[in-house]
Amino acid sequence: MLLIQGGLVLTPEMRFERSDVAVERGKIAAVGAIRRIPKSADVIDATGRFIVPGFVEAHCHVSLFAEGIDARHYDGNEMTDPVTPHLRAIDAIHPEDLAFADLRRAGITTINTSPGSGNVIGGQTAIVKTAGRTVEEMLVRAPAALKMALGENPKRVYGEQKKAPSTRMGNAGVLREALARAQSYIERKTRHEEKAAAFSKGTRGAQRPEPFEPDLRLEVLASALSREIPTHIHAHRADDIMTAIRIAEEFNLDLVLIHATEGYKIADILAEKRIPCIPGPVLFSRMKLELRGLTPRNVGLLSRAGVKVAIQTDEGSAARYLALNAALAVSEGMDEAEALRAITLTAAEILRIDDRVGSLEPGKDADLAMLTAHPFDIAHAHVERVLIDGRTVYEGDAD
Repeated sequence: MLLIQGGLVLTPEMRFERSDVAVERGKIAAVGAIRRIPKSADVIDATGRFIVPGFVEAHCHVSLFAEGIDARHYDGNEMTDPVTPHLRAIDAIHPEDLAFADLRRAGITTINTSPGSGNVIGGQTAIVKTAGRTVEEMLVRAPAALKMALGENPKRVYGEQKKAPSTRMGNAGVLREALARAQSYIERKTRHEEKAAAFSKGTRGAQRPEPFEPDLRLEVLASALSREIPTHIHAHRADDIMTAIRIAEEFNLDLVLIHATEGYKIADILAEKRIPCIPGPVLFSRMKLELRGLTPRNVGLLSRAGVKVAIQTDEGSAARYLALNAALAVSEGMDEAEALRAITLTAAEILRIDDRVGSLEPGKDADLAMLTAHPFDIAHAHVERVLIDGRTVYEGDAD
């Protein structure tokens, strides 16, 4: 047993003064005042320290746009075809990317890393822990979501190539066309399976069907149409957000909005339709036209309207400022408890991994951070230790 003793346990559900956290076999075993401590237990003194769940970065591009290399070597955007659902983030993650050490130092233990937004359909995201020798050691879930994009990015990329899409209409048209092809593919596959089943049962008149050739791209789109995986759609402007909603409703997609920069303009609609949003970064500039409506109040306005939100940074090593982004959201009107939830439990819920991470409930992965102050006290909160699956992955400047 590992016992973290005497700290202030702070989670979205509770705040316990002078509390303990027991860890066994990589899982949270107990939280509270633990009276009987085995002699064999390893004890960490957390007196005067805050113990928080490991932070969850719900949307970033860590390792796909690797740190410290020339942009020509980035692997995040396959900008040769606007429809690439078969691409997988897991195939571009380099566990030795410098960003992972930065994230561990900041208490970030789980990330959802994604292809970029250069394509209308960019590929499949992957949820990984921030420590491990191989992707397989780090993996929580892949595919975790199917990344799509509307707005400026895909229409600029392909407009410059004199290809579709070059307009917002083109973005939507390319997306609808791909999803319609996938619907037709599902129907053909279903008919083939029915004929094959009838033939194998010896049904009178049934003939052996022609071989069915799988299509990898359409298989992935089919998993989104069946809601097996959620669809994460990058959209900044309110009109692009509404286009994402329109298409998601046409094809019954499990929609999660990425960025939702102007979400505050239609927060009531998002709340009514119960569409989760992963807005951010909060600390950002108006670096392109579709960000003219950006405000750091967006996250708080969405949250107060009843929208389920997780804060994100959208970056590589800059993801280490996730807690800073949450603190800024609080300074701009967001409830403090909701902001903490937005980088822990709510983020895990939106990513469908709250059975494993996001809080310090017994049975969950022992992912946690020990800080010198409240995580939103940016001037004084220093991460002293980080555990992933019960193993110390950062202690001081040791790594």
